Amino acid sequence: MEIQRLSGNAPWEPIVGYSRAVKAGPMIIVSGTTATDDDGRIIGRGQMYLQARQAIANVASVLEQAGAKLSDVVRTRMFVTDMSRFGDVAKAHKEAFGENPPAATCVEVKALAHPDLMFEIEAEAYSGDAASAPLPSRPKRPQSAPGKKAKQAAAPRSKQPTSKPKRR
Repeated sequence: MEIQRLSGNAPWEPIVGYSRAVKAGPMIIVSGTTATDDDGRIIGRGQMYLQARQAIANVASVLEQAGAKLSDVVRTRMFVTDMSRFGDVAKAHKEAFGENPPAATCVEVKALAHPDLMFEIEAEAYSGDAASAPLPSRPKRPQSAPGKKAKQAAAPRSKQPTSKPKRR
């Protein structure tokens, strides 16, 4: 299976040493993505909704580079610096994913990579273009003979005293 690494516009990528997204077979994993423009400048200072929209647009852009789209996203993780503004985040997320809602998580964090950032999103997408890479099958467990109990492996036990300690 070929692994493809894609870059984005965030100024932190070369500093930290990470890829905006990694495509491995039909899966595309998008790193934490914030509200930066094509030149790496922060968009929407102080505006949670605008930052969420821009960050999601940046996710859409890297997905396009990988041959996918927002409707292929199966999971998002959102990080916000102020949960009281969750309504803004929810609005932007629903606008982008409403027809194809992914599994999603949103958590409040103390801070992001820059003090003006309020929102960050990770995404996982399934592009479906790697049908030649089937999921590995699980080996079948041996079946016990009918009427006999299957032996279960016992967990190792720590040595314990067999008698109760004497009280003083």
